[in-house]
Amino acid sequence: MYTKFISIFVPNLLAMSYAGKNFRYLRKLKGLTQEEFANKIDVKRSLIGAYEEERAEPKLEAMERVCKMFKITLDDLILKDLSTPKANNYLEERRNLKMESTKTGIIHFVPQKATAGYMSGYEDPDFLDELNTFTLPMLTPGNYRAFEIIGDSMMPTPSGSVIVGEKVNDIDEVKTSNTYVVLSKNDGIVYKRVLKNNKAKNKVTLVSDNPSYEPYQINTDDLLEMWKAVYILQKAGNIQRWDVNQLAGIVNNLQQQVADLQKNIN
Repeated sequence: MYTKFISIFVPNLLAMSYAGKNFRYLRKLKGLTQEEFANKIDVKRSLIGAYEEERAEPKLEAMERVCKMFKITLDDLILKDLSTPKANNYLEERRNLKMESTKTGIIHFVPQKATAGYMSGYEDPDFLDELNTFTLPMLTPGNYRAFEIIGDSMMPTPSGSVIVGEKVNDIDEVKTSNTYVVLSKNDGIVYKRVLKNNKAKNKVTLVSDNPSYEPYQINTDDLLEMWKAVYILQKAGNIQRWDVNQLAGIVNNLQQQVADLQKNIN
């Protein structure tokens, strides 16, 4: 390992480096301008031009950020021409990794700060590749995603909890009163209980566990994604403690809301 690390800095190897050429190839692979690419790896735009034209060798910090972004090794970035299929068959490897991730239960994590980007990038493999991932040993193979929720609308599930959801491929799979992470055109990402409408098939009702929040309806045409909640991850210190009377009052209010909604739906 030490020998490999030292070899990167041997002058004659630097003279043969593919780093600049690979910078250009990887940038175009993502469809980024030099300015956008520079912002992502925290360098000046002029340096990107110098690297790509091989007028300057990229600094180690910049190369490490590129490697992290594209999930490649430093050796590959420097010593292989990634634009040629012979080198790594880079695109094919990435496709295989994405397919494999759905089989092994790898979970992409969408933190609160990434929700705005997720609205436009939820179907973009390159955007998803930039998200952190983790696994849970108790999950069966499938398509999972995790979302950080903020706010008190689903109390006693506290703000900052992470909802692990399994992909819903069709609205018919939705089971009424279960909890889902819902991505919609107008409301963004929300975590709610979903009630199906027997009268209006083109609408669903979203209900908060906190009765202070009123239920509301959305059109199924506005739905972009739904993820059935299978696990909730939260910090032990954030678990809400309720006294019996407070909990009973919340349950009664919620039951009344659901009963009223079901009357309207049916």
